[in-house]
Amino acid sequence: MNKLSNKAIKENLTEKIRDLFIKDPRTKLNYKQIAKRLPEGDHKYKKFVNGLLYSLAKENFLIEVYKGKFVLNPLEQEKIKTIGPFITGIVDMKQTGKAYIITDDLVEDVRIAPNNTHKALDGDKVKVRLFPKRKNAKTEGEIIEIIKREKTRFVGIIQKHKNFAFLIPDNKATPVDIFIPLDALNGAKEGQKAVAELTEWPNHAKNPFGKIIEVLGDPGVNEVEIHAILAEHNLPSKFEEKVEKAAEEISDIIDEKEIEKRKDFREIITFTIDPFDAKDFDDAISFEEIDEDNFRIGVHIADVSHYVKDKSLLDREAYERATSIYLVDRVIPMLPERLSNYICSLRPDEEKFTFSVVFELNKRGKISSTWIGKTIIKSNRRFSYEEVQEIIESGNGEFSKEINIINYIAREIRNRRLKNGAIAFDKKEVKFKLDEDGKPLEVYFKEQKDAHKLIEEFMLLANKAVAEKIGKAKGNQKPKTFVYRIHDIPNPDKLNSLSEFVSKLGYKMKTDTRKNISQSFNNLLEKSAGKGEENLIETLTIRSMAKAEYSTQNIGHYGLAFDYYTHFTSPIRRYPDLMVHRLLHAYSNKTNGFPEEIYEEKCKHSSEMEKRAQNAERDSIKYKQVEFLSDKIGQEFEGVISGVSKWGVFVEIVENKCEGMIRLSDLSDDYYYLDEDNYQVVGYNTKKKLKLGDPIMIRIKSADFQKKEIDFERVE
Repeated sequence: MNKLSNKAIKENLTEKIRDLFIKDPRTKLNYKQIAKRLPEGDHKYKKFVNGLLYSLAKENFLIEVYKGKFVLNPLEQEKIKTIGPFITGIVDMKQTGKAYIITDDLVEDVRIAPNNTHKALDGDKVKVRLFPKRKNAKTEGEIIEIIKREKTRFVGIIQKHKNFAFLIPDNKATPVDIFIPLDALNGAKEGQKAVAELTEWPNHAKNPFGKIIEVLGDPGVNEVEIHAILAEHNLPSKFEEKVEKAAEEISDIIDEKEIEKRKDFREIITFTIDPFDAKDFDDAISFEEIDEDNFRIGVHIADVSHYVKDKSLLDREAYERATSIYLVDRVIPMLPERLSNYICSLRPDEEKFTFSVVFELNKRGKISSTWIGKTIIKSNRRFSYEEVQEIIESGNGEFSKEINIINYIAREIRNRRLKNGAIAFDKKEVKFKLDEDGKPLEVYFKEQKDAHKLIEEFMLLANKAVAEKIGKAKGNQKPKTFVYRIHDIPNPDKLNSLSEFVSKLGYKMKTDTRKNISQSFNNLLEKSAGKGEENLIETLTIRSMAKAEYSTQNIGHYGLAFDYYTHFTSPIRRYPDLMVHRLLHAYSNKTNGFPEEIYEEKCKHSSEMEKRAQNAERDSIKYKQVEFLSDKIGQEFEGVISGVSKWGVFVEIVENKCEGMIRLSDLSDDYYYLDEDNYQVVGYNTKKKLKLGDPIMIRIKSADFQKKEIDFERVE
């Protein structure tokens, strides 16, 4: 090795050692600890480390606190602190104790070392001081203030000791156990699942202190686990008695005076199409033939605002919940059952008050006129999606003529929407057949077929029409306060990362124009369908996009390719739709004066509650997948490698879509390492490769209810 290369190596190592101390400014390290923390490729140069540490001490960058042990000079620490800048963001905590800060202030997430999290927990809103950015290094910083705790209640397992107890959190993103004094156990026993409330986190304490506020019961019992999921996400499991009583007091009698104020659709052919087990029918479709090429199709939505008055007890409860929650084995409704399943639900052969959007259009879906207003309907028939699909495929059945015309028009509208740049996500939903105790007997998949798409297209059309009616300001008029469903354009950096990733799997993307991006997404989803990488590509595609949310500030909906879009069609189960109904009715009656800032706050709350509900729904699916495989330990299945990490290989079972991990430590034929750039793990000696998308036989090794994790082992 010549002197020049030695010099280059030393300069490179010095930079990396500086970075290590800057990232952990208060940590004392010796040369062995430094050598271990260096990237794998630099381990062979560890003989230089000791000398470089003493060189950095001579420069006063480090201080030798005792023989061979160094720490960053406090003066350097002060420099880091004064450089800034400061950002705010949300903590994404990892199991290891390190965190990432998700922030709108920067494109990339900010890494926080475990000793710089300063008692912050997952989801907290925090203030962060950024460290000086080093060349080619990730942005790092330290949390200096917790602005708002996301949650103070945690679900976990009780672990008792002689003089105290701990709650071991179920959520892997909570890397600390909660200290519980024995007199704060509230009757909880060893090994039981319970909910703890944080009471304090003293400065000197490694763990936060808490008290048990609810004992859920024994782990592995369906009711216990489902209530644990709801408690984990701070979601309700039932209504208070006073709310149920308020719902019971609402009359179900159709008022004749109210009928006079509405357009009457009771004699028009009308039907609902919903899942076979649904009870809350939000929407109905009516059909009239004007002539052989022109039709009047009505989208009729339950008029919840007629019964749930603004600022009433029921309204306050609906706002707090903001959404119904659809878990595997139950629905937690936004409104009590008397309203959601009975009074407001558009049940067959019952007169119901509705808010409607009625289109006159031809067979190609070209709209000639749109009417929006309050109506009364009487549904002739309640269809399930499966029944309508059978009618579409066979051409026979009740209302087959009407259904097939509506389906033809829906296809025309959908094709035009996709040509305009809409993105076609047709994700398969995982569903379970359960026994009476909630135990999963079978896994099946709900696919989007024509029956679903028929309803979807007309709901989209109604939502768009309502948003355009209010949102399109006339002349120099100031836009009215309204609730929009918005979806921003994809983040350019995330888009480039996705493009780079899929190119290694043989897919091409064009990201130069908005239309090319949409077409690339659709081509990508279409070409990866049925392949091992399908799920990962769909997940990464969704992650590269902005999240859809509610806002008073309209920026359009990128994914649907609409300039104006709202949620009007599901007021039984979504609070924003209820707000939209009220605003729409007020404006049609020339009532104004709705403060934008108040509605923006309501939009933010609704977006946040929607996210919580989605996380709970995902957790319930994961729990049922673990439960489904728990009695299949030792059984073998065909799988596909769906992801790779430094810990192991993720595999999705082909027949039931359950995902688990083969840990690298369990691959006994070789030492495997992660080749991140090529999405594979590679055997050090044998050079065997396990790559994303590869078929693989697995055996179920274990199923962990608490962690909601399934471990596999490879079958050679």
